[in-house]
Amino acid sequence: MTNRTFTMIKPDAVENGHIGGILEKITSAGFKIVAMKYTQLSTRDAQAFYAVHSERPFYGELVEFMSRGPIVAAILEKDNAVEDFRALIGATNPAEAAEGTIRKLFATNIAENAVHGSDSDENAAIEGAFHFSGREIY
Repeated sequence: MTNRTFTMIKPDAVENGHIGGILEKITSAGFKIVAMKYTQLSTRDAQAFYAVHSERPFYGELVEFMSRGPIVAAILEKDNAVEDFRALIGATNPAEAAEGTIRKLFATNIAENAVHGSDSDENAAIEGAFHFSGREIY
């Protein structure tokens, strides 16, 4: 178990003006932001980031969605970061997400679900390194 996880505020949440609200939920839950940037994934970046899903039927739509507009990428720090952040963001489908979770509050639907959160310590490290160099992490 590590004390860092990776998140992205997805294009739908950025477009809908939810950056501040989502960051407030994150910091209020005790997470420290150790790296953050406002950026946009190219189609190629999105394909590489989501390569694990390349055989899934939703892959093309996912790549298109994730590259359509700006995102906020961040590395978060807290004890039990991955598990605690997954609980904070809620179920992938916002209709099934618990009250008060980020997806319940800010997601549009199962495809446009406001935030990404790493699903394991290993993926958190890989995903963080995809977006940030060592000198960008504090």
